[in-house]
Amino acid sequence: MPTSKRLRSPVVAVTGAASGIGRAFLARAASSADFRRVVAIDDHRGDVPDVTWRVLDIRDPLLANRISDVDVLVHLGSDESLDSDAAERRRYNLRAAQTVLTACAAARVRRVVLVTSAMVYGAAPDNPVPLPEDAPVAAESDTGVVGDYLEIEALVRRSRSHPGLEVTVLRPAALVGPGIDTVVTRHFEAPRLLAVKGSLPHWQFCHVDDLVSALELAALGRVSGVVAVGSDGWLEMEQVEEISGMRRFELPAGLTFGTAERLHRLGITPTPATDLHYVVYPWAVDCAQLREAGWKAAWTNEAALGELLELVEGRHAVVGRRLSGKDATITAAGATVAVIGTAAIVRAARRKRRD
Repeated sequence: MPTSKRLRSPVVAVTGAASGIGRAFLARAASSADFRRVVAIDDHRGDVPDVTWRVLDIRDPLLANRISDVDVLVHLGSDESLDSDAAERRRYNLRAAQTVLTACAAARVRRVVLVTSAMVYGAAPDNPVPLPEDAPVAAESDTGVVGDYLEIEALVRRSRSHPGLEVTVLRPAALVGPGIDTVVTRHFEAPRLLAVKGSLPHWQFCHVDDLVSALELAALGRVSGVVAVGSDGWLEMEQVEEISGMRRFELPAGLTFGTAERLHRLGITPTPATDLHYVVYPWAVDCAQLREAGWKAAWTNEAALGELLELVEGRHAVVGRRLSGKDATITAAGATVAVIGTAAIVRAARRKRRD
């Protein structure tokens, strides 16, 4: 029957399809026999063949008219740049998510899939390891990307009142892959690993390849609701030090977050102090739904960290050298570097006064 055929082989649309994770998922969907047709949506045409390109701004209310033939929409058209103007980035992300959800409800799209982050659980010294998928959202709302995720998830909760619209949210662990630039990836641009006295992180990564494969399952309705995504297990601090060849720089929590907040207020670092919680406290997740659906991450945490380190080295090779702590601070390579650099300067000044 036509209805059963429609359910077996949906038409999927992808926003943000011309680049980044959107392009990666688009390429996978285009090669999959599980989708009857693939629609690519972006403000410019990309290079993936064998798909239907529809060029428009996803914040345009006319989006509803362009997706009337779509069964599933995977929204990957967000701005997650740490260096964007925070207020402008948030306006864009919220308007895009709101337009997508409203347009899908109006066009009677059956399912919407969005990506936020496991960061919404919050990183805290007393977090259970791993966090269950149904753990409460406990992150602090701020001007950073995490604040955007929290606002988007609030939109999702309200949108679930639309009859007939199923909304699935994927929450990946710390993302790794080409083009990924986050507080976590920048942490490994520092000369040392930041640690807070009395607490150590449990490092869990999610390679873009694994996120893309999980997105496919979500688009096909094999997982739904809130879905955590990440490599199996986690790495202890000692394992990260061994793999990276980096040593930790341990500071009291008050000095760490107080310094980070002052540097952010002065405009030296682009991210709020709360973002540092994600490199010093645990927020590893249990990917129960995906595991029950038969999914297994192709990348281990060790392999994902290895790729992250290679990508960091590749970025440094472009300028012919590894950034020093001072240079990295000036060029806003990340709050981690700035805090370590400032703390080192304070310690050196204190030693000089003692001498």
